Formats: sequence, structure tokens, C-alpha cells
Amino acid sequence: MTLNVKERRNKTGTVLVATGEINSETSGTLLQSLLPLVREGKPLRIDLTAVTYVSSAGLRTLLVVYREAQHHGVAVTLYGVSEEVRFVMSATGFLDFFETGEAAATAATAAKAARAKAAR
Repeated sequence: MTLNVKERRNKTGTVLVATGEINSETSGTLLQSLLPLVREGKPLRIDLTAVTYVSSAGLRTLLVVYREAQHHGVAVTLYGVSEEVRFVMSATGFLDFFETGEAAATAATAAKAARAKAAR
């Protein structure tokens, strides 16, 4: 299986959409796509909705991206993490490195509720 990546830019940052498998054959492509985006210094969202598999090489690639993002002070958020990929990332501790879109949505909802309550 191959990996396709597409990027979309907007005023708030960049979204990289990955489709396929992230493994030893494709992780280099992903890394080459992500590192320049991290170095731009804008928030980066990685959409993994269409990623069906992540190997240890893929996890290593995401770790390199995480470390580079920390170095540059860039927020990286993962979106659309499937149950299978989430299980692998959680079991290996890699999920702890990244904010997920689900967590961001939950935090935004909680903040909105708190503002509404305070306004009463």
C-alpha cells in the first residue's frame, strides 16, 4: 500500500491529510512532507482519517515530528485517528505526545460551557 499526502493551508495553519499506510516504505515520504511544515512555525493538523495502518517506522516518524515541533514551539494536532491506529499509539505511549482533535473539541466545548455559565 502507498501513502498519499495532501496539504491545505488556511489563516490558522496547515492541514496535512494522509491516506494509506504509514510503514517503513512510506514513512520517509511523510517525514519529508511534515518537517518543512513544522519549521514554518504555524499550527499543524495531521488528518489520519484515511490511514489504515501505522508501523513502528510510522510511530518513529511521528516522534521525530513531535520533537521538531517542540523545538520550534509548534502545536501539532492529530485528527481522525482510527480505533486501530489509536490502539497502537496508545499502547506504545505515542498518543500521549500529541493533542488529538477529539481532545481539542472536548476542551473547546467545556470552555464554551464555562463561559456561558459565567455569563449568567
